[in-house]
Amino acid sequence: MHDFLYVHVPFCIRKCIYCDFFSVPYDESLARTYINALCKELYLKKDFVDRLKTVYIGGGTPSLLPYECFVELFECLNDNFNLCSDAEITVEANPGTINESGINTLLSLGVNRLSIGIQSFNDDELTILGRIHTSEDAIRSIEIIRKEGLRNFSIDLMYGIPGQTTNSWHSSISKAVELSPAHISAYELTPEVKTPLCELIESNKIRMPDEEIILEMYNHTIDYLSSFGYEHYEISNFALSGFRCIHNLNYWDRGEYVSAGAGAHSFLNETRLRNTEHLQTYIENLNCGIIPQIEETTVMRQEAHKEFLFLGMRKTEGISIAKSEEFGLNIFGASRELIDEGYLEVEKGYLKLTRRGIMISNTVIVRLFEILGLP
Repeated sequence: MHDFLYVHVPFCIRKCIYCDFFSVPYDESLARTYINALCKELYLKKDFVDRLKTVYIGGGTPSLLPYECFVELFECLNDNFNLCSDAEITVEANPGTINESGINTLLSLGVNRLSIGIQSFNDDELTILGRIHTSEDAIRSIEIIRKEGLRNFSIDLMYGIPGQTTNSWHSSISKAVELSPAHISAYELTPEVKTPLCELIESNKIRMPDEEIILEMYNHTIDYLSSFGYEHYEISNFALSGFRCIHNLNYWDRGEYVSAGAGAHSFLNETRLRNTEHLQTYIENLNCGIIPQIEETTVMRQEAHKEFLFLGMRKTEGISIAKSEEFGLNIFGASRELIDEGYLEVEKGYLKLTRRGIMISNTVIVRLFEILGLP
């Protein structure tokens, strides 16, 4: 049985230029119909799950949903699933879609963690990214969350934005720390194929910061956040003690999870499953009692090995050498050269990236693939 549930809410007011996640423009009537169908999918999947350790409601912008939709969704979860008493229940939210009554609703329903997509506290950078909020909106949102008494909230930030400087990045992370979230995610802006951002770069309309500046920003992030007690526990994630994201740790441990929603992916019994992204098909299928799954892929052994390495090495504690040997990988023998070069190290039975290795983690992991004969 499986203990982790992801629920996808695909609605956004406007899609950001860098986003390649599945989302559609918000329409309240459609959102209500969608949540009704989503609850039907959750009912059909209730026997896939034992006791839920986490529920993660992501998007899109789930915080756009009307009050009644959240009530319906949580009634469905409580009626059909057995939640652990200390289950981590996260909802993603964006500034400008949060108010006091909305936060009160979520807390009253059992939500105990919010992930806030701020990205920057610089208005020019927010405009470049296509965000709908201002830095003032972002600060106000966090103040509402704190006023309502929620300690466990995360702030998402982004570095490597066109036009961003080391000084403006420092201003964003220092403002974030000032608002004292329990968790901070700091992601490098990566141009994804077929996004407006990628097209703007290819047509020379905007220019990404130089790699040296991006590395400087990342290095500064690690040093600055650690000086305020944030543990760097995954390449892009930092948490105060006791506030690591349990749901995401399961992904990085290559754990299984059940997902519901249009375009949602599940991972069960070495098989990856995907729902249709077509909303009308999704709704129609569920109205007929059919799970709207369109893809089922068995993960072969070689691919499983690559996933184990790539995901596990994202955690700063690294990969258990004993567990990797059980999995059929001699990572200690394969990593000797990279250890000698100062990119990897062994600590307490775990192989992990050094600070130098973290800076070029993808390159180090690809070299490890090559040494292990994983094309």
